[in-house]
Amino acid sequence: MTPSAKPTSEGPPAALSARETLPSLERVYAQARQENFPVAARVLPPRYRRHLLALYAFARMVDDIGDDGPTGPAPGSGSATPRNSASQRLRRLDEVSRNLDKVFSSTPPAEEIYRDLAATVRECGLPREPFERLVEANRHDQVVHRCPTFDDLLRYCTLSADPVGRLVLGVFGVDTAHRRVLSDRVCSALQVLEHCQDVAQDARAGRIYLPTEDMERFGVTEPDLLAPRANTAVRALVGFQTQRALRLLDEGAPLVDSLSGSARLAVAGYVAGGRATAHALAAAGFDVLTATPRPTRARTLLEFGRLLAAGGAR
Repeated sequence: MTPSAKPTSEGPPAALSARETLPSLERVYAQARQENFPVAARVLPPRYRRHLLALYAFARMVDDIGDDGPTGPAPGSGSATPRNSASQRLRRLDEVSRNLDKVFSSTPPAEEIYRDLAATVRECGLPREPFERLVEANRHDQVVHRCPTFDDLLRYCTLSADPVGRLVLGVFGVDTAHRRVLSDRVCSALQVLEHCQDVAQDARAGRIYLPTEDMERFGVTEPDLLAPRANTAVRALVGFQTQRALRLLDEGAPLVDSLSGSARLAVAGYVAGGRATAHALAAAGFDVLTATPRPTRARTLLEFGRLLAAGGAR
């Protein structure tokens, strides 16, 4: 995976119907409401929950399109339905970019997901560039399926993860240059942890986010990632990546102490969720092939309370 790649769709853009472009909105919002942190946290005022939900729904929609598009099966689902081709997914992503043109104009698209996003953009004064980076991350995924080094993975995170944190800072009106640096570390850490959780699913979809140089260092082969259970080498590699993510998370955690009120609660939720995820990976012995390790609500709340009581430092 080389983040410098700039995949583009071929041929003239063709308009797609809303049904082709958008996944099930009910499913997107259901997924959003199931997130404890940072999306729709019950402790946040409704206006912030509404804006965070709009951001989450857009990011989830773009990821769904990039993974398969709304008519294809989820990776590893076992469905016999053919997956959409890369060119089809690129066309859908092009349509998302054209809809962003409308979101940032006076005539947003009629679909609810874009109407909600347009309201959030307008009320919070959000810039377009982070949204386009999220779309670009999914374009990237259509043509680049391996990550040579950890630095390459972090560059990919500047497209796929860091923009979300910057948008959240914008929602709370606390966006500064220093906070962006810390936010980027937190978001990159969360992305690396998610890749650790999803090793099996990603491998079945033909994508490997574990850096190739680290796989070679630990003696892990691509077929090892498709096994029903992680061997010792895979466990060691995932543990190594988890520790890297935790270091990034700790570097970004002082962001919590720089904030107050609802912004502090929301960002503490991000960091707590990351620490709880790392704990879940360790508790599973870093076997991410037998099942996907998920943080428990109790552990997440414990980490959340610790952050608020002691600040970002560990």
